Amino acid sequence: MLGITSYGMYLLASILMHATPGVDTMYIMGRSVAQGRKAGVYSVLGISTGVLVHTLLAAFGLAIVLQRSVVLFTAIKIAGAAYLVYLGVKMMRQPAPPASESGELAPMKLNKIYWQGVTTNVMNPKVALFFLSFLPQFIETAQPYGPLPFLLLGVSFVVTSTLWGLGVVYVAALATKRVRQHAKAALWMNRLTGIVFIGLGVKLLQTKAS
Repeated sequence: MLGITSYGMYLLASILMHATPGVDTMYIMGRSVAQGRKAGVYSVLGISTGVLVHTLLAAFGLAIVLQRSVVLFTAIKIAGAAYLVYLGVKMMRQPAPPASESGELAPMKLNKIYWQGVTTNVMNPKVALFFLSFLPQFIETAQPYGPLPFLLLGVSFVVTSTLWGLGVVYVAALATKRVRQHAKAALWMNRLTGIVFIGLGVKLLQTKAS
């Protein structure tokens, strides 16, 4: 099918990967727990956009440059880790905004949260290398469609990851709804989320290209 082989197996493998806790899942969960459903949804959309960027890089071969350049890989890794630590420190230092009766935080800069999700994903070089190693396993070697199979598989991955992320948002936000209604508890949740973000940054810093 358009140069793709074992598409059903690919979808199954993708879903299993989403279910394995990683940087993206932890980031989405942290936002949802500390700031509510809307913040979580915008984080999911931002990360999905980042995955789409990685799909384009893999489809058109640009990610190969990252794979072969240790200097570039290290630079992006350090930048991504620093950004996560920055977000973590910011979360720990900011006061808890007033919560509404629904448990959602009062008017937030959701556009900013979206772009933070995009940046967090795009600046993780391991995602690009993952796409280079994972997608080719489901693409025929002698296919005449150019980058199309990569794009189709990438879009499928975006769809499944978005659905998974929205599920995480719903569960995490619902489970902590009552806690966010109390300002003091919300403040400590912000701090805890900040610690998680810092931990994700340290974990990213420890990753290697191979």
